[in-house]
Amino acid sequence: MRRARPGAPPRGIGERALTSVSAGADFEHGRKTARETARETTRETAADQRPDPRAGDGALAKLWHITLSLSGPAAPLSEVRRGLEQLAHDHPFLLTSRYAHDHAEVRYWEEARDLHDAAAVALRLWGEHRSTAKLPPWEIVGLEVIDRETYHLRIAEGFGPLPAAPVGVHPF
Repeated sequence: MRRARPGAPPRGIGERALTSVSAGADFEHGRKTARETARETTRETAADQRPDPRAGDGALAKLWHITLSLSGPAAPLSEVRRGLEQLAHDHPFLLTSRYAHDHAEVRYWEEARDLHDAAAVALRLWGEHRSTAKLPPWEIVGLEVIDRETYHLRIAEGFGPLPAAPVGVHPF
């Protein structure tokens, strides 16, 4: 199942594709100051922005880090895991999922013109994949959408979610 606006070209057609999110050069060799990291991230973000082919007005597409929290009635762990693995297969930009009997957290990168578009797509993710991935009938109880610069700034300052490692589906 493809998530896109009607008439939009399929993802992956273009000059580049998202492959991974690295921990950064300073991950093992000491930390840079938050200001240095923010400066570098601003340069990287400006380089990563490009016209969004889906937007007729020449708007720039940006990467947004999404954290989706879900909760609902208890379900067998094996079914929850299988559903999240299928979601990861259906939605290739999924970074990591954590789960328990009655709640889960899904983290991934989304490309969108602005925060409103990224949030709208994120709020539809679970419902659109519920039947095809056989996900539990849970509801979204939390949503965080932050731009790439803010994500890297939080990591550099030692706050926020750590980079998704290991990538995949894991129990809490």
